[in-house]
Amino acid sequence: MRVYLDHAATSPIKPEVLGAMESYLKDKFGNASSIHRWGQEARKAIDEAREKIAKFFNCEPSEIIFTSGGTESDNLAILGVVDSFRDSSLAVTFHDAEGAHLARHKMREAQCMLKGQLRLQKPHLITSKIEHHAVLETCEYLEKQGLAEVTYIGVDKDGIVDPEDIKKAIKKNTILITIMYANNEVGTIQPIREIGKIIKKENRKRENKIIFHADAVQAAGYLSCDVLKLHVHLMTIAGHKIGAPKGIGALYIRKEIKIIPRLHGGAQEYGLRPGTENVAGIVALGKAVELISSNHNQVKKLRNKLAEGLLKIKDTKINGDLNNSVPHILNISFKGVEGESILLSLDQEGIAASTGSACTSGSLDPSHVIMAMHNDPIRAHSSVRFSLGEKTTRAEIDYTIKKMKQIIKRLRSFSPTYKK
Repeated sequence: MRVYLDHAATSPIKPEVLGAMESYLKDKFGNASSIHRWGQEARKAIDEAREKIAKFFNCEPSEIIFTSGGTESDNLAILGVVDSFRDSSLAVTFHDAEGAHLARHKMREAQCMLKGQLRLQKPHLITSKIEHHAVLETCEYLEKQGLAEVTYIGVDKDGIVDPEDIKKAIKKNTILITIMYANNEVGTIQPIREIGKIIKKENRKRENKIIFHADAVQAAGYLSCDVLKLHVHLMTIAGHKIGAPKGIGALYIRKEIKIIPRLHGGAQEYGLRPGTENVAGIVALGKAVELISSNHNQVKKLRNKLAEGLLKIKDTKINGDLNNSVPHILNISFKGVEGESILLSLDQEGIAASTGSACTSGSLDPSHVIMAMHNDPIRAHSSVRFSLGEKTTRAEIDYTIKKMKQIIKRLRSFSPTYKK
């Protein structure tokens, strides 16, 4: 039997999605920037997909920007906001010794000349210690380049951020708060709406408004992404987590938010993401979003059945809170056994799972998420993530439980660190 329990890493393309995009890979191949009928056909398809995704976010179509996926969307959101802040901070009227106005292109030269008059302030960002690496490494990059200061908020033992900790971390120069909607490793759901309310209240008394970004890559298939209800200004989704192909994603940008593009060379996507549009991918993302169901009872029941079966194995612990989690993710640690060894054994039995994030599967470092939750490298190294999909069956779960009992028993018999 072949059992795929790694949907949090990537999901198979849904047949309906493949059907919707297929003609745009074959017959309807026009460039959406062309004015002839082939181009107009492609442009119409993009517009229709944008409308579908706007409906999903409860926003205007013009607030949707198509990207290559979650990582690019996160980078565009964070770096774009910081660059926008720096751009506006540099937009100061400088004068030389004789009072002549300096042109904007000489602004940096003016900074060096007039250190005492420089009003450029380093921006402050707030994020959590359990974010996806697309967010964490972008924030770390800004720190290393001296372009921003960052506060990393801790989490409780279930992997939840306390909104009050966010509130306490806000400074006068805070410009961006980025918190994921649902964690990709342990599945816990963050209090995005509560954080959004805090930011909205704070912004009423601030001249420089705080922008709120949420990575909803793991949440999109299971949670409401109504950006108005959640009070977010920016939100990221990725197609390959919800039944569309890899290489397509979207970023919601509230219309009053100014973002500086990271790429240059075209007017596509309102000038924020230039380059010839991935028409087939965009059509696929629109269809995938349209197919998202609000009924996840079957997935949740099977996830809970898997958890119940695996907890019967001695010395196992769930990472996260299944009562406050997206229904498809289960992260569990098996004392005395390395997670990598479990994965190799599972693969031999035809079962796919993962340890931590798929983006760091080649790393031997312990999960930064579980370390933030428990500060326990042994527990982190012994963790395995199972993530289910809509097509996961009861028979597959039963098979996985059976094989896991055998695998853990065998691996522990060779483990020098495990004591019965």
